Amino acid sequence: MTERTACVQVSRFSGRGIAAKLKMMATQTAALPATAPASAGILLPAFTLWWREIVRFYRQRARVVGVIASPLLFWVVLGSGFGTSFRSGQGAGQQNYLDYFYPGVLVMIVLFTAIFTMMSVIEDRNEGFLLSVLVAPVPRAAIVLGKVLGGTTLAAAQGLIFLVFSPLVGIHMTLASFGLIVLTVFLVSFALTALGFAIAWPMDSTQAFHAIINLFLIPLWLLSGALFPLSKASGWIRWLMYANPLTYGVEALRTLMYPDAPSSFSFDFSLTASMLTLVLFALFMFGLAFVLANRRTTKPAA
Repeated sequence: MTERTACVQVSRFSGRGIAAKLKMMATQTAALPATAPASAGILLPAFTLWWREIVRFYRQRARVVGVIASPLLFWVVLGSGFGTSFRSGQGAGQQNYLDYFYPGVLVMIVLFTAIFTMMSVIEDRNEGFLLSVLVAPVPRAAIVLGKVLGGTTLAAAQGLIFLVFSPLVGIHMTLASFGLIVLTVFLVSFALTALGFAIAWPMDSTQAFHAIINLFLIPLWLLSGALFPLSKASGWIRWLMYANPLTYGVEALRTLMYPDAPSSFSFDFSLTASMLTLVLFALFMFGLAFVLANRRTTKPAA
């Protein structure tokens, strides 16, 4: 056997050995179970999105000022304009329109902050951030919870800041009543923020979002008893106000701020019943937002 023939045989043997090893490695690799990417859980992603909403909002100082300044100006001008010409009764908070209108303006601040904060869902989609969150190993529940809690925190904080004007309308709160007011503001903020999320999630245009607000959410506030008492409204308007869950938030705040004022309802509806209605409203809106976020769609996220 010549030296050249020996080299050829050794080369063939080595090639067969490498091929056998590659085949064995491929078989072992195919036998390995496919592992899904580890989920980051719910709390950490939700906290991250919550903190992002807080930082994002307070970096826009004009937005912070506008949310409080506009309703404050509306309250002063409209309340002073009506003055004592509008009286819903003889009790506390019913002699002057500034007093009566105060709880409604607080709810207006919460409404505007909660709804416009959720416009960030559309902005995140257009900027591509939402797509990066959706493809991450993060459950949709964390996305909904983080965004909604972020908007809720901002709306509740802005609404509670407005309470510094409460002594001007003769409101004197105890520690218990202040705690219940905070709880009421939180429930209203949570429900409205979840509603804003549900409206913004399927949209990709801020113009369409504003159109829905003007068509649906402004009447929701107008028919909440913020501007006029439910007991003096006409028949069909009164039934719309009864069906409006925001009415029970305004009524709960008015009851806590003016304990001696008579109820706007024509039937016996206690503060506890109003609070339970707000809890059901908040749970329903959050459930709706969660269902919409988990619904499969062929529409691109960005």
